[in-house]
Amino acid sequence: MLERVIGFYPGKNRKAIEFAGEVEKFFISVGVQFSAYDIWSDIADVPIEESDLLICIGGDGTVLRAAQISIPHRVPILGVNMGRLGFLTDLNSDQFWVLKNRIFEADWKLEERVMVQGEVLDGPSAGKIVHGLNDIIVSRITPGRPVYVELHIDGGRVARYRCDGMILATPTGSTGYSLSAGGPIIAPTEKHLVVTPVSAHLAIGQSLVLEASSNALITVGSDEGAILSVDGQDEINLSGGDRVATRISDHITRFVRFSDATSFYVDLAARLEVQFSSAMNEGS
Repeated sequence: MLERVIGFYPGKNRKAIEFAGEVEKFFISVGVQFSAYDIWSDIADVPIEESDLLICIGGDGTVLRAAQISIPHRVPILGVNMGRLGFLTDLNSDQFWVLKNRIFEADWKLEERVMVQGEVLDGPSAGKIVHGLNDIIVSRITPGRPVYVELHIDGGRVARYRCDGMILATPTGSTGYSLSAGGPIIAPTEKHLVVTPVSAHLAIGQSLVLEASSNALITVGSDEGAILSVDGQDEINLSGGDRVATRISDHITRFVRFSDATSFYVDLAARLEVQFSSAMNEGS
């Protein structure tokens, strides 16, 4: 059974804040210590390592942030969707109450997801190492102007791209920006990185699926530089000639799951259909 649970929510989402209050009442009633925090506040002193479970009440952004700040403690994450699609969440608010006793008893499955690591090798940020659950992206700085990047894989030169950016996505991130850029969908428990150029001009525009042991080196070729972003949240400025070494991280994210793993493609299709339908309705 659980002894201590930490909740995270986006501070601007009123429904998420109210739901966190209801969750707190439940856990207190069964003798579990519970505390909730705004995921975007200063949470440096939050005792994540002492927690048995992290409950992310919100959307995918909340889960992505929690995955980063929970390194290296590997505390399981349960996502409760209060956003739109919720690719990374396992339950909605109604399902949480149906399963509340199983949650309290830790009667669940654990699903491990790989993360991507990036290390800046040059410039003012040299030595900085970042980890992402979804992706690491090197993209252009100036709107309307492409960025030049050179890609090496396992030490061998692959190509020089004139593009809007380069995505290094995990299987989890394969349903995010990488998918929008034409990348493949990979089952989330696989252990491969996907390299996807964004709007490549006069170059190989297809994605490359790397072996689990492979590494990819990206060199910025544009004089105006580029921006490195991690899970669409943290950003690092890069200059021309700067290199970023990427590989599968030594850290993982552990998700609490109640649904069958074989339902991934069924759930994905349903969520993509909802997204498409919503876009059509908004445009009508």
